[in-house]
Amino acid sequence: MKKATALLLAAALVLALTGCGGTKTDSQTGDPTAASAGGVPGAPEIPGLACLSAMEKKYAVQFDVYYYEGGYKYLAIGDGNNYLLVPEGKTAPAGLDSDVKILYQPLDRIYLAATAAMSLFDAMDSLDVITLTSLNAPDWTVENAAAAMERGEILFGGKYSEPDYELLMDSDVSVAIENTMILHTPKVIDMIEQLGVPVFIEYSSYEPHPLGRTEWIKLYGAMIDREEQAEAVFEKTTALMEQIEAFPNTGKTVAVFLIDNSGSAVVRSPTDYISKMIELGGGRSAFEGVTAPDGSRANLTMTMEEFYATAVNADYLIYNASGFSAEVDTMDKLLEKSSLLADCKAVKEGNVWWMGGETYQQTDKLVDLVADIHRMLTGEEGEMVFLHKYD
Repeated sequence: MKKATALLLAAALVLALTGCGGTKTDSQTGDPTAASAGGVPGAPEIPGLACLSAMEKKYAVQFDVYYYEGGYKYLAIGDGNNYLLVPEGKTAPAGLDSDVKILYQPLDRIYLAATAAMSLFDAMDSLDVITLTSLNAPDWTVENAAAAMERGEILFGGKYSEPDYELLMDSDVSVAIENTMILHTPKVIDMIEQLGVPVFIEYSSYEPHPLGRTEWIKLYGAMIDREEQAEAVFEKTTALMEQIEAFPNTGKTVAVFLIDNSGSAVVRSPTDYISKMIELGGGRSAFEGVTAPDGSRANLTMTMEEFYATAVNADYLIYNASGFSAEVDTMDKLLEKSSLLADCKAVKEGNVWWMGGETYQQTDKLVDLVADIHRMLTGEEGEMVFLHKYD
């Protein structure tokens, strides 16, 4: 980094450490569900403000939103971090718990590193609030996001683990929205916040129901004062899910996996949202009852021999071609990654499919993956959105 840039960053760090910017928090100091403000069950107490209502949710369990007089909003996230949205032109209430991060509205200059959220902002027609993102245009499957970057309306702000700190400052970013991957690089969180940019960590990947992930659109709607748009999108998706939930269970087993650069198999936890989608589509995870030693809720890593012991009898295999390498879009490419797969029942019977990165970027369309799984299991006609069959 050039000398001038280094001096600029150093000055920003000094300002941040003397009181500029949001306050970093590691855990909440009290249980918000044990308190009540203004007669709203579960609402945290905020000095001088009465709670008027709480956001109604149907599927999401990893966040809550409380509305207070004066336009203030309180965001309680499943990781224990809490945020207070302060309306434009107003100040944070005196006596607020120091562990509550302050987000000053308008949040209209966002560095979006939580890539799964881009489609939710797009669905609300709200890409105008995104200033920087952690992917380049060719890496987006959200077409409007890629187009906005090509027009220069959204800029590449560096990878989530290596953000362009100077650009964050020059762009006057109002908040950095990160997913839980940022927890592996805590120094990056510190650096961003020391520059005066609050970091909001979203936990949508921890939602056990796929529409719990999609329902995060309502939280983002609250952050940017577009609740009506968010609710309209979610209601439409909920209506589709109500039709899908009537799918009968076929009893067929499905193994969703990828093979990482070390040659290990990575499968979805039976408690995560992908496994729930298999269930909703009429199947069941081939790895039911399997748990990770580290308590991981999303992925389980095992040797190929361990994977083979279960997957060999699975009725269907779905290869997650979104990570570690270019898309494995042919059977030959898949078998090159492991010859053990050739003996699997699903391979012999021609029941092997793959899904690409669009599955994880298009969070507003997860209901379509459930429909794809149902069509895969039943042979029902219909155009696939996310699943592709190996020849």
